[in-house]
Amino acid sequence: MRHEAFDIVEQGSHREEALAFEIGDTVDVHCRIQEGNKERIQVFSGIVIAHRRGNGINATFTVRRIVAGEGVERIFPVHSPKIAKLEVKRHGVARRAKLYYLRNRVGKATRLAERRTKKPE
Repeated sequence: MRHEAFDIVEQGSHREEALAFEIGDTVDVHCRIQEGNKERIQVFSGIVIAHRRGNGINATFTVRRIVAGEGVERIFPVHSPKIAKLEVKRHGVARRAKLYYLRNRVGKATRLAERRTKKPE
């Protein structure tokens, strides 16, 4: 049970446009990085293995990628102002809500089949 006061405070922090992606998608997350008084954009690209953990302002998603043979995961808040934009590069087929089994896979076994979409006529 949530208090109405929390909802009022959180209203201003929600992202205006929703991030459109699903579990299994390969995405590029453009993050704002603050270095001193300068700001730059850094791209983190990988597969979405967990989508929408938590709710409201606390909602997060997890992106996993392989760097130098080692798996790296980052958890991003959905409504964070640090996320400049999110690009979907590829749609993957996922038959479950969390793809934690990809943590145990190596090499080509980590690839997901591409989801077919209808072409607009």
